[in-house]
Amino acid sequence: MIKRTLKQVFEMVGGLNDITLFQSKGIHGVTIDSRTVKEGCLFIPLKGEQVDGHQYVKQALAQGAAASFWQRDIPNPPKDLPIIIVEDTEIALQQLARSYRQQLNIKVIGITGSNGKTTTKDMTAALLATTYKVHKTNGNFNNHLGLPLTVLSMDEDTEVAVLEMGMSSRGEIEFLSKMARPDVAVITNIGESHLLDLGSREEIANAKLEIVEGLAEDGTLIYHGDEPLLRNRIKTEFPELRVVSFGRTEQNDLFPKTITQGTDNTSFTITNDKQEINYEIPVLGHHNVLNALAAILAAKELQVDVSSIQKGLSTIRLTNMRMEMVEGAKGQKIINDAYNASPTSVKAAVELIEGLSGFENKILVLGDMLELGGQEKDFHLKIGELISGDRIDRIFTYGPLANFIAKGASKTFSAEKIRSFQDKQQLIEELKKSTQANDIILVKASRGMKLEEVVQALQK
Repeated sequence: MIKRTLKQVFEMVGGLNDITLFQSKGIHGVTIDSRTVKEGCLFIPLKGEQVDGHQYVKQALAQGAAASFWQRDIPNPPKDLPIIIVEDTEIALQQLARSYRQQLNIKVIGITGSNGKTTTKDMTAALLATTYKVHKTNGNFNNHLGLPLTVLSMDEDTEVAVLEMGMSSRGEIEFLSKMARPDVAVITNIGESHLLDLGSREEIANAKLEIVEGLAEDGTLIYHGDEPLLRNRIKTEFPELRVVSFGRTEQNDLFPKTITQGTDNTSFTITNDKQEINYEIPVLGHHNVLNALAAILAAKELQVDVSSIQKGLSTIRLTNMRMEMVEGAKGQKIINDAYNASPTSVKAAVELIEGLSGFENKILVLGDMLELGGQEKDFHLKIGELISGDRIDRIFTYGPLANFIAKGASKTFSAEKIRSFQDKQQLIEELKKSTQANDIILVKASRGMKLEEVVQALQK
């Protein structure tokens, strides 16, 4: 974590008041939440719509915070306390992170994309950790507040930072990229998430490509080469940029020659210098092979050798609720993929279940996919139409939009194999009654549907 004197912090953010009495005081770490104050940290109060953090400044200092920021337009700053007055506390947080990043001798991997950001981050960090001291984004701290907090939580001797970059509108990725200044940038894919905000996949591609704006002059862009919205744009608009592609097809720099799906792992082979190399990941899904390919390319950019990459992939642990295999109370196998959902990711997860064998019943529990804009009903309907009646035994849906998944599936499924619910507890009770040992259940929906509650109930 950042360790600086108050004078140094003052200079890094352009403080506005006299801190002579406290300038030699040291700060160790940063927090924006008064409930997480630790001894010696810097408290940064943010002015929100509902709560103003300035009302907790005195409390934070009493709890052990070494100092606090204070926004200039907020009246009555505490007197005779270690306070740095700034024009805007949020901007000061971001500036502090920007300055700290500039002072560190590290390599930065920046990762964005519509789907797979967090999984690719976890995989990349695991590969690099075999060779370097690595710091990665915790959870989904990937926005205008989360990324600076991630940067400021890095130790001074960190060698590589793996930073996830999220967005909801244009300009946000550019802002984060210019703060992080990545040496390697990764775009996992272009999906349908944020159609509500951006209107088209073309605009989503534009937004993701903003990551190039902060890329080092000698940096490398790693991208999903099967996506024409990326391949065509990159060729024409960034001809001087060093780029490396991954994907399913041979037109890419890295692609899987074979993929073998197990019940709790996925193995694949790639060709490297005319030699076939075998890899195995302890997670399911062909789409996760693509995430692994992006991570392999990032690791190669930092000279991680093949044996270390193999070792790193075999030990990866993904962030919770991302293709997480758990066991139900009856012995059911449950794939908890409830963190997020889009048409692309739902299709990939359904294809995974369709391809598995050795289970009594293969069951889908699908909830609403959110933020899809005016085409949301059509997207849900098409998902239902794509589900194979020969490979899936039953479908349960939850939510008003997911009802259109059921409607689409009714074209190939008999009525008794499809159940739609608007009440989560009723869904849970039906799943408890109708599932058994040796069933496999996929649970997937957008985060707002909180379908992890279904998983937790089935485990009790």
